[in-house]
Amino acid sequence: MANLALTFWNQGRWEEAEQLEAQVMETSKTKLGEDHPDTLRSIASLASTYWNQGRWEEAEQLEVRVMKISKTKLGEDHPDTLTSMGNLASTYRKQGRWKEAEELELLVMETSKTKLGEDHPDTMISMGNLASTYRKEGRWDKAEELELLVMEARKTKLGENHPDTLTSMGNLASTYRKQGRWKEAEELELLVMETSKTKLGEDHPDTLTSMGNLASTYRKQGRWKEAEELELLVMETSKTKLGEDHPDTLTSMGNLASTYRKQGRWKEAEELELLVMETSKTKLGEDHPDTLTSMGNLASTYRKQGRWKEAEELELLVMETSKTKLGEDHPDTLMSMANLAFTWKSSGRDAEAISLLRGCLAKQKKILGSSHPNTSSHFETLLAWERNNGADYECLN
Repeated sequence: MANLALTFWNQGRWEEAEQLEAQVMETSKTKLGEDHPDTLRSIASLASTYWNQGRWEEAEQLEVRVMKISKTKLGEDHPDTLTSMGNLASTYRKQGRWKEAEELELLVMETSKTKLGEDHPDTMISMGNLASTYRKEGRWDKAEELELLVMEARKTKLGENHPDTLTSMGNLASTYRKQGRWKEAEELELLVMETSKTKLGEDHPDTLTSMGNLASTYRKQGRWKEAEELELLVMETSKTKLGEDHPDTLTSMGNLASTYRKQGRWKEAEELELLVMETSKTKLGEDHPDTLTSMGNLASTYRKQGRWKEAEELELLVMETSKTKLGEDHPDTLMSMANLAFTWKSSGRDAEAISLLRGCLAKQKKILGSSHPNTSSHFETLLAWERNNGADYECLN
């Protein structure tokens, strides 16, 4: 049953996976006891399915329970305990609770170094997780430092074409991309993509991810044709390999739509974004974070066409749902506020736009910090709006 649930999980069939995992968990509790290692694994599996559905609170409750039992039953430095701590930290990260995530990830990393060794695969994972939190906080230097260390250690320990090595190279490339270091990102992403094709196959999910990452770097440089060619290939392969409603397929469709939008091909972008949004609502639920992202993307396409009313309706819904689902201070909620402010500004509602962006910025300074890229960008935009210099600023979406 657990194996079948894992198969459903890999296919993005969360509801079917959840039903089986809940049954496995309850039977394990009765048959083996709540603190049996197999029971703890079944609880963690169910938490992972909740996590993929954006049900952070339910995932957190289960992960806290697994962590506490593991500490008592196995010890604070047992590898399974450290894994449970890393899972909980990942849930904190998804909720924008970066300080709590960082504290756990630092503890896991240091304990792993002492208990397992600096070059142990689990230690490498813990370092990568901490780097991911640094990246979310916009702390590029710290993220890059860890990612370089992980990449070089994996090359030595596992080999240059090992899947884990390729993942670490992709993570470092993402940090380069976030800093606008396109050439360095592109070099790594090309290497990852070509190695993945040879090592894993052209239609392997990891290969498709690497192609999508390279396309994103092309898009950021305005190389639309190159981005589009890759994204079309990823989308079509994902449909065949994973299914038309798989979350990864929907992501690939959203990426292609973004490239269309950047080229001013509104109709093509809108058609894809509508399909992604409706499928996400059915597959993941109306309040799933991925569904909210798809709604925000469609609103952006409406905004670009001057369809302010349609954009506003979607952005208001995204903002209110985000407040309820993720919390008023979640980074995604704050971005939805900024997007709505940009729509109001574009439609001539200057006072409302300035007021909303000012409130958003105050929260971003508190939650993200003054040096975070989103905070800095919105601060500059707000200053320009208040000076009323008529400059046209692009929304971060």
